[in-house]
Amino acid sequence: MTTKPNALPWLLLSALIVALDQLSKWWALAALQPAGLPHPVIPGFLNWTLAYNPGAAFSFLAWGNGWQRWFFVVLALVIGAVLVVWLARTARRDWCTALPLSMIVGGAIGNLIDRLHAAAVTDFVDVQFGAWHFATFNVADCGVSVGAVLLVAFGLFGGKGQGSVR
Repeated sequence: MTTKPNALPWLLLSALIVALDQLSKWWALAALQPAGLPHPVIPGFLNWTLAYNPGAAFSFLAWGNGWQRWFFVVLALVIGAVLVVWLARTARRDWCTALPLSMIVGGAIGNLIDRLHAAAVTDFVDVQFGAWHFATFNVADCGVSVGAVLLVAFGLFGGKGQGSVR
């Protein structure tokens, strides 16, 4: 019985996202002091603003007294493990599944490192439209968000024949 190559090599993309995320956070921590002070990049649209988020997306559960740190650590580990198993069962040629899964894994690990190291995720990308500001985010958040959108989009509109989960 021959086994077809699985999508685990796509974890190299996860590693790249983790590296870019951690390098960008290192830069933000060194260059964007004090926290909360906007540094305009494109005035009226994009700032670098250092922020710390002990919660999840959009500061969900940030008000907790510390228990949420371990909740999100366990959640990231469980979801990451499930996605790695999914990659292991996915054909390597099925990039429509492997690409988004590897992006989500990379983003989850990037933010997991912050939670373990500092009990909060370092964010610094601040998008605004006039007076309205979107939630401040980071490279790992981009990996998770773009990966999730691609997974849904490819699932809904990808069609047949790109490969399948084995």
